[in-house]
Amino acid sequence: MLEVQDVRVDPSARRVWRAEREIVLSRKEYDLLHALVSRPGEIVSRDELMRDVWGANFWTSSKTIDVHLGWVRRKLGDDSRRPSLISTIRGRGLRFEVAAPVEV
Repeated sequence: MLEVQDVRVDPSARRVWRAEREIVLSRKEYDLLHALVSRPGEIVSRDELMRDVWGANFWTSSKTIDVHLGWVRRKLGDDSRRPSLISTIRGRGLRFEVAAPVEV
């Protein structure tokens, strides 16, 4: 079981929870989330995600990851304008945050 913030991922059952609520994800959505949660706090490049999640060694479309990421964020309740779970690091990739940002 992987647990980061209040997100739990069970790789053997391919199930996801946010707090106590189970989140139903498609196969690719799950694979994308797992690729990020399994490396919390690390920047995962788009090339790595395309290879690991889609099995592609070539760039198909910059929108592929963005579309799936939008679905994952929506299902997890993560605001894309002020994300607390998955951050986009412009020009580098995506990062699953170890802790929610502190509001000031």
